[in-house]
Amino acid sequence: MFITLYSTRILLGALGTVDFGIFNVVGGLIAMLGFINNSMAVATQRFMSFAEGEDNMHKKKSIFNISIILHFFLAIIAGLILLFLTAFFFDCVFNIPSERVYAGKIVFFSLIISTVFSMMSVPYEAVINAHEDMGYYAIVGVFESILKLLIAFAICWTSQDKLILYGVLMTLLPICSLTIMRIFCHHRYKECIISPLQYWDKNILREMASFAGWNFIGISGAMIGSYGRGIILNHFFGAVMNAAYGIAIQVNGQILSFTNNMLKALNPVIAKSEGSGETERMIKISLKGCKFSYYILSFFAIPLIIEMPMILSLWLKSVPPWAVAFGRLTLTNSLVEQMAIALGTSLLAIGNIKQFNVMITVLNITFLTSCGLLFFLGFSPIVMYVLNIIFSGILASCLKIYYLSKYSDMKYLLFVKGVLLPVLIVSVVSLLGGMISHYLIKNNYFRVVFTFIGSSVFFLFATYYWGLLKEEKCVLWNILSNLKNRVHGYL
Repeated sequence: MFITLYSTRILLGALGTVDFGIFNVVGGLIAMLGFINNSMAVATQRFMSFAEGEDNMHKKKSIFNISIILHFFLAIIAGLILLFLTAFFFDCVFNIPSERVYAGKIVFFSLIISTVFSMMSVPYEAVINAHEDMGYYAIVGVFESILKLLIAFAICWTSQDKLILYGVLMTLLPICSLTIMRIFCHHRYKECIISPLQYWDKNILREMASFAGWNFIGISGAMIGSYGRGIILNHFFGAVMNAAYGIAIQVNGQILSFTNNMLKALNPVIAKSEGSGETERMIKISLKGCKFSYYILSFFAIPLIIEMPMILSLWLKSVPPWAVAFGRLTLTNSLVEQMAIALGTSLLAIGNIKQFNVMITVLNITFLTSCGLLFFLGFSPIVMYVLNIIFSGILASCLKIYYLSKYSDMKYLLFVKGVLLPVLIVSVVSLLGGMISHYLIKNNYFRVVFTFIGSSVFFLFATYYWGLLKEEKCVLWNILSNLKNRVHGYL
């Protein structure tokens, strides 16, 4: 995380605010593809996890081979569509200075290559997730962060066009990731054998295609909402505003990495529970996943929201306008989303996703339409983030709760008692602890330190006394006892 944040600091200084903003609006496709890949990997992983629970190796091989074929053709189609839309984006959508259009197009073409390789890696990522092999992500994550840092240094030292070089070099990341993933999976997992003729199964193909089709509707809606924000900001306010947007996304993405790692381990467990007919266990795991995912994020996000101006000034040489407000509101939206984050995985595991995905798509289209109308009327860019919290945070979470209650035995009161009330109490207490230090201490540097300490102490106190159930406290004490025994054993 710290390597990535330092790389961003170097890049912003090397590229400048305008070029950094251009890359974030054009290169937003990378973030969009990351979201699509994660969503499609979860869908493929659902079938892999069911087969894993059945201990059916032939079925796992069939799912893997069908997934390889589906994603290969999807990657080619996506690449061709992006090529076809190049003129439309640069002539009608992007608001880029005329002298930087050529560089922007080179970045765009580079990202088309990234798109193709990223989509081809989805079946392998699904297999790794189904096997809950989190060690792979830890190692490869460090490797990718180091590559990004080396790319950032190369941008600083080059005498060529920095934006063009950055776009081309960033294309190497998905190529390297796919190569490493292929070697790892084919060496480690028996189901990773490419033989489509031998393992072709029309019934599995029909089931996967139907599920993927409805899932794609939801993915498309989320993609429109996610990538559309950057395009609308760029269209109405220019590339400088995208620099602030990019900084907010970077901060949010790095903090979310803590919860994403936990959810990657939790998702296959949820799918396997439903696959084995243990719906009650699946709901229990999902609710705990929502609660602890929120706790992990809020531990870092609440003090960061309080001290965002100082944190950004320490991190960046030059803080883009609006970056502080965008960062605070983006983290706030992520906190709201975490309250129901694991319920979406439960809906995928159950399989009844048609109505839910249609409604999510309607929400995202309504959100973007509202933003465009309000910007046209002269409203501040802040209104987009407020609407995002309402649509993507509150309303989308309510939809997850409603549809999971409809298709399973989960009661609304179970969510309120198990997730909503505990996280609200912990949040209020943690915020209070941070705000006390923030207002009492005048020195900026000491204030930041004591704000984090105060928020953390109040957070831990509130979590233990009001945020954990009795059995969760017992598990916590067992973990601490085991750690204590290990330490004594080493000494």
